[in-house]
Formats: sequence, C-alpha cells, structure tokens
Amino acid sequence: MTVFTNELMALLACSQQGYALFDSDDVLRFANNAFRAALGMEVGEFPSWLELMRNGYRSATGTSIETSDFELWLRSAKSRRGKLPFRTIETVLKDGRWVLTTETTVAGGWMLCVVTDISELSVELRDLRQERDGAMKAALSDELTGLGNRRFAMEGLNQILGPNKAEALAVIILDIDHFKAVNDRFGHAYGDEVLKHFASKLSAVSNRDDLVGRIGGEEFLLVLRGSRMLSAESALQQLLASLADRSPFADRPAFRYSCSAGVAIARPGESASDMLLRADAALYQAKSDGRNRYVISQAQV
Repeated sequence: MTVFTNELMALLACSQQGYALFDSDDVLRFANNAFRAALGMEVGEFPSWLELMRNGYRSATGTSIETSDFELWLRSAKSRRGKLPFRTIETVLKDGRWVLTTETTVAGGWMLCVVTDISELSVELRDLRQERDGAMKAALSDELTGLGNRRFAMEGLNQILGPNKAEALAVIILDIDHFKAVNDRFGHAYGDEVLKHFASKLSAVSNRDDLVGRIGGEEFLLVLRGSRMLSAESALQQLLASLADRSPFADRPAFRYSCSAGVAIARPGESASDMLLRADAALYQAKSDGRNRYVISQAQV
C-alpha cells in the first residue's frame, strides 16, 4: 500500500491537471502543483475555500472574478458549492487560461476538485457555454441577496428527501421581523439593504453542506444535514446575536432588526411539504411568542 501511495503522489505531483481535496469544513487538505499554480497558492498554504477566493480576488490571481460586489458573488458561489454529488464549472483564470473544474462530493462533505485546461476550445464555443452556464445560474439564484432562490431551495430539499432516502435533517424557515415597517419607515432601498445584510449573516452561520435560499419576500430557508442538524440551535443563536450586534445602515447606527425561525426535525418517511408545514407552524408560534426567537416543532401536521 505504501508503494502504491508513493506512486500515486508522484503522478499527481507531475500531472498537468490540478487536483485538490477539501474537507467537510471546506478547508484545503491536499493540492498538487498544477492546482496551486492555477489558483495562485504557495506550497504549504492550506486555506479554506472562502479564504482562497478572497486571497485570489485581492491579489488578482487564480479565478477571474468580474463583479462590482465581491461579497455578493462569494455568497452566491458558496450557496451552490457542494450541493450536488458531481458538477462541472467552466471559468477563466487571471492568466488567461480557460479551465474546466469538476467537483465530486461524497457523504460527509469531503470534495475532490479536478482542474483541466481547455483553452484550446474555440472562442465561439466558450462564449456559448458561458452563456448557458450564466442562464442556468440566473434561473436558480436570487439576484438581490446572492443566495439560491425558491426554485433552487425547493429542488434541493426535494432531492435530499427523495424516494428511499433517510437522512438526519433540520428544516428551518426564517422570517425577518417587522420587515414591512422598515420599507414603510425608510423606503425600499433600505429594505433591500436589510435583505442583503440578513443573507450575509445567514450565509456566515451556514456550512458548505447546508442548503440556504431566499424563498420569498423576507422569508428564507436553511436546511442542515447529518450531524449538522445537531448545530441547529447553536446556528440560530449565533444568527440572532449577530443581528443585534450592529446596524446594517451606516447612517442609522442605532437601528436594529431581528428575525424569527421555525425548526422541523425530519421524521421517518416525511415529505418535504410535511416538513415545511411543520417548520412554518413553528415559525408562526415564534412570531406569536414575541418574535426574535426560534421554536422547534413538536407537533404532527
């Protein structure tokens, strides 16, 4: 086995394809020379994926990211990362190369990334494929917050709870408290800032394996899978505390807002619609109990 491992590592080291392994917390555990060169990393660096993207954007290395709002782009990319067992992504690197990246994610959250240079594809074919990928992303993304939209969230939840699938799961519906009053008092531009601020705070308490989306108006969905289900209360307490910490408005430092949440823990054979009904009923209870809190569903619907 040692000989096999040594030969494999030697082959990976000299491969022209980039190989990288990320753990369940999305921290880099292994990367060969080609992957490090493509993403602008030094030998010995083992950042998280978020740090890797931020470092590359600051230093203009690695993935070419054309955006006027980097944090919105990052939140959008994070919301889609690791949600499928296998997916392909085509991107341009800062050095001008066009690369195809495949992501293979296994139960438990570990991910293998393989980067292949496809610069020889014609410019016309690249443009067509980029337009296709952009249209697919737009169809599943909420433009304002960068999170997945209702379609993305519902398709993801139904896939998790598909036929013959049994998984520990917590479905959480969150609603911003008194959101209409924000729009009425300050205007819709301020309301949009609250939605973006809330999305950033919700994204901050979520992991790569979590499903996060805006499912309508001021309502959001968070789905925690496997052992992450045990972190539901901790994540919600952290979220509530972060909202109370400071104002989302630089010109209104005294302003604060809160949210309420309903939690449903999966039961054997339960459908997505049943879980959503229970989570929604628990959310209603949290609102009735005074808001700025969460309630865990205990009742059958």
